[in-house]
Amino acid sequence: VVTGQQAGLLGGPALTFYKAHTALGLAEKVGAASLFWVASQDHDVEEVRHLHLLLEEEVRTLSLPLPPLPAGRIPFAPYREAVREFLGFWSRDARVAYALEGETLSEFFARTLLAFLGERGLIPFDPMAPELAPLFQKALERELEDPSSSAQAINQEAERIRALGGKPPLKRKPGATNLFLETDQRRLLFYQDGAFTDGVRRYGKKELLEILRTDPSRLTPAAGLRPVFQDLVLPTAGFVVGPNEFRYVAELSGVYALYGIPMPALFLRLRAVVLEPPIRRIVERYRLDPWAFVDGGEDAFLRAVKEVLEGFRGLEAELLRLLEEVEALGQKAHALEPTLERPFRRFRARLKGEGERLLKKLLRARMGRDAVLRHHLERLKRHLLPRGLPQERVYPFAMYALRHPEALLKLQEAPISGRATLVLG
Repeated sequence: VVTGQQAGLLGGPALTFYKAHTALGLAEKVGAASLFWVASQDHDVEEVRHLHLLLEEEVRTLSLPLPPLPAGRIPFAPYREAVREFLGFWSRDARVAYALEGETLSEFFARTLLAFLGERGLIPFDPMAPELAPLFQKALERELEDPSSSAQAINQEAERIRALGGKPPLKRKPGATNLFLETDQRRLLFYQDGAFTDGVRRYGKKELLEILRTDPSRLTPAAGLRPVFQDLVLPTAGFVVGPNEFRYVAELSGVYALYGIPMPALFLRLRAVVLEPPIRRIVERYRLDPWAFVDGGEDAFLRAVKEVLEGFRGLEAELLRLLEEVEALGQKAHALEPTLERPFRRFRARLKGEGERLLKKLLRARMGRDAVLRHHLERLKRHLLPRGLPQERVYPFAMYALRHPEALLKLQEAPISGRATLVLG
């Protein structure tokens, strides 16, 4: 059972651990191995150069000036001390100290996974590792022999999805292949007039084959090939993905058919939210569903506050009674003159909308005067919606594991799919 993620700092955002948890749970059910594909070939450094931690109720961020290279080519040594200093006393934890010994950015990531989840059986797999990169050589040679077919298969499936009313996430431009070549940077290869080009210079097929034989890690698959290459090398029964990955992998049926292998079963990863003690107390006080806050933010908090503040429930009940009276009035008007039904329906909708806006304004005004409410809202945002994003997309789960010894066990006990709320402390 395979999953994977970009090589983020300290294991990347918590969703990385949730993917691994789902893969581990599925593998345990069927007696399979659980393998984590380290996206060391990925060169989108903007996605991995930031580390956000919540320390002493403050969101602190470390941003590293990484070069635009695949994560497996970025030496970790120039950044090790900065990361160690940012982590403070956590850097002395044996698991973190082990991870910090990584030679590259991707190895730092892989070691983090191994340190925190290795005991459960997770196996990190780095496709750029010298002993693993040659496994993809035959598939890469085949792609060089026929560089257009996989791109055409993606575009054909994209058209089929579009015809069904969907929005395909992948599309290849004319001449684009599904291969990247690493030179001073990692560049997409195009195939035109019998030759390849990366936008800087042209390459013959013979030259690229020689590069592949000399250093197979320099030629890497684009998103439209990566899962297929994964399943050419690994006996994949299940593939754990996030919602966005699900959409693009589902578009690769033609590429799988081209290579003569079946698509693996796709499983959506677990979504989870962590509640530390102060946040647990706040959500209990307002009877607030933490997932409602993750989905709705401040509006969800206002709805919860309305239920516990005196006067507001009564005001809402009065608005509902008024709407019922308007409904009854509309029925009487319809009996007298049927053409008035639609005007009365529009009047009721406007009244309802204005009433809800008025209630929201009253709540915001109350919150503006109430320091405790404002404090609770800001604290909820810091913990559950940092930087305006779901917690699982910002903070690393390793942060919670370092702060709460029971965090990894709580995760292990969580369901492997759907939504989970992990209460710590």
